[in-house]
Amino acid sequence: MDATRLAQVLSALGSEPRLRIIASLQTESTHVSELARRLDMSRPLLYQHLNRLEAARLIESRVEQIGESRIRKHYWVAPFQFDVAPDLIANLIDQEQERNSS
Repeated sequence: MDATRLAQVLSALGSEPRLRIIASLQTESTHVSELARRLDMSRPLLYQHLNRLEAARLIESRVEQIGESRIRKHYWVAPFQFDVAPDLIANLIDQEQERNSS
């Protein structure tokens, strides 16, 4: 992990709706329509949050074919665990500064 990745993850987790999404997906994978109903959230807003979480690699997805002309995208929580402490942050910033000064 580098400082950029840590910032991306913390930014993705820094939203109450995204934390609710992760909590909901923790128990089982589901598709967008069901997740929108569970969270009482519009699908366009939900997609924005899901895209942010997926870009941070905190959730994963797959497309499922339903019949001949319909598809559904299922989401689930990717395994992750972060132990963020001041020492970690200082080390990541030091590493980044060393790379930039080289």
